[in-house]
Amino acid sequence: MSEAIRIFISGSCAGLAEVRQALSSHDAIKVVGTAVDAPSAGDRLREESVDVLLHGSSRGDRLPTQDIHTLQSASPAPIVIVTSGCTPEFLQEALAHGVQDVAILPQLTESLVFTLRRAHVLNHNAARPQAQPTGPARSGGEGRVVTVFSPKGGVGKSTISTGLSGAYCHGLKKSTLLIDLDLQFGDVGIMMGIDPAQTIVDLVTTTGELDPDKLGGYVVHHPSGMDVLCAPLRPEDAELVTEDRIGQLIDVAKSAYDMVVLDTPPHFDATTLAALDRSDRLVLVATMDIPTVKNCKLALQTLNLLQYPRERIALVVNRPLGRADLREGDISRTLDMPISAVIPLDKEIATAVNRGVPVTVSASRSPAAKAMRELAEALLPQASTGSSKGSNAEAKAAHKRGEAAAPKLPSPGRQSVLKAGMSRFSKSKDKKAA
Repeated sequence: MSEAIRIFISGSCAGLAEVRQALSSHDAIKVVGTAVDAPSAGDRLREESVDVLLHGSSRGDRLPTQDIHTLQSASPAPIVIVTSGCTPEFLQEALAHGVQDVAILPQLTESLVFTLRRAHVLNHNAARPQAQPTGPARSGGEGRVVTVFSPKGGVGKSTISTGLSGAYCHGLKKSTLLIDLDLQFGDVGIMMGIDPAQTIVDLVTTTGELDPDKLGGYVVHHPSGMDVLCAPLRPEDAELVTEDRIGQLIDVAKSAYDMVVLDTPPHFDATTLAALDRSDRLVLVATMDIPTVKNCKLALQTLNLLQYPRERIALVVNRPLGRADLREGDISRTLDMPISAVIPLDKEIATAVNRGVPVTVSASRSPAAKAMRELAEALLPQASTGSSKGSNAEAKAAHKRGEAAAPKLPSPGRQSVLKAGMSRFSKSKDKKAA
């Protein structure tokens, strides 16, 4: 049995007396002292060894900042505030002042014990020296950021993100970090077979500046060789992740890894924009259906308004169907940009997901893995002496699709399907504008 967590209880709020009584009789907790206010607690904390400070706040609309500062000056232990109700502003202010967590009463004893244990573990992990990475060695210089985005869900965005990451770390031997920025419903963790003890929300809500050592304490090292930073386990925790903190995280990741791959939500939000601001390449994923093509056209228009360089965008068509009414050339002409890669439908992808391993690692010779590996190479910077392997791979893929020569026009039937769909979209857009 693990050693009991030593806590000190101070302050006052409705229900704190019941909490004190319940925790005092819990096997996992040892209450080493109590105080009615922060100044009294400060005097005793200088003489006590404490793992977590539990402080009661009678008001949930205003943080007792003076009490917090008094406790922080007396002990390095993390602070958990309990209150009978609080506003979102209270939560934000608490995190900004270095509070580890806020628990709202009434609450089950086991839930509160979990909160205290979590605060203790996070503080312990942040304080201990980080282990040396076991993946590919860092090559030096600033890393590159590849963002995978699609304005429509269910197009295989996370599959491509994991596949690219596997290609970089396993095939190209680059130190790689995969970050799941789909903060509410991210799938990277489950696709990689990871049950994370800590996620991105735990990292960005820690106190102090982010640095590579701190980042290393929150990532999960995957057997494939990459590191993974998972999305929050609870959708409501997404509100705690701010745009500024995401920007800092990406900047730190670039200094620590050769490649940083960002899996994003299917919409433009503050975190997606922060990722775009720091991306060297953007992978825009489409499938061969009219709603997705329409959404991709809107996304490209939005990116143009944001003045995102078009040459950084790589259009990728995922899971093309042989009997679809659309062809790759139709999509390329409608979006007015070449297709950089086509990821074929491959049964090995489902097998890889079930195993929790990227397809580029588990079945590196499969058609989908080969296409993702060529895309990964194409996204790397060109060599200063002529064309690089990446540009050759992109040109080779384009040649296979017949894009080097004059494109063959689609049959009237297929062309009419796409034109009809896009004209309906244009008419509805014009009506809204009017």
